[in-house]
Amino acid sequence: QVQLVESGGGLVQAGGSLRLSCAVSGRAGVTLAMGWFRQAPAKDREFVARISKNGAYVYYGDSVKGRFTISRDNNKNSAYLQMNSLNLEDTAVYFCAAAEFGPPGSMTWAGFNYHGQGIQVTVSS
Repeated sequence: QVQLVESGGGLVQAGGSLRLSCAVSGRAGVTLAMGWFRQAPAKDREFVARISKNGAYVYYGDSVKGRFTISRDNNKNSAYLQMNSLNLEDTAVYFCAAAEFGPPGSMTWAGFNYHGQGIQVTVSS
């Protein structure tokens, strides 16, 4: 059973930075593509970023390009989301996701096989 546990969320002022971590258990990290999604109150879930199994390919949602960076450390079975220049619109619950099988490069929730419970990120003015 694959489990994903997010950490690193919290409250940050606009313009600040946060780094989210996702710890993977139940599989070797190198067998999974990793991703992040977010959902703000009363809004649809949104794709944030995806990184391939070996880290060679990364994809970002339009709203975070140039500000967020996804990375991974397969030795630590972990993925990360560095979030810079945060603004009020980044306030959301952030979810880690992992894809073991399915369409390569998918940026949809259903394209990932496993999902974390989510962690709150709140950006204040």
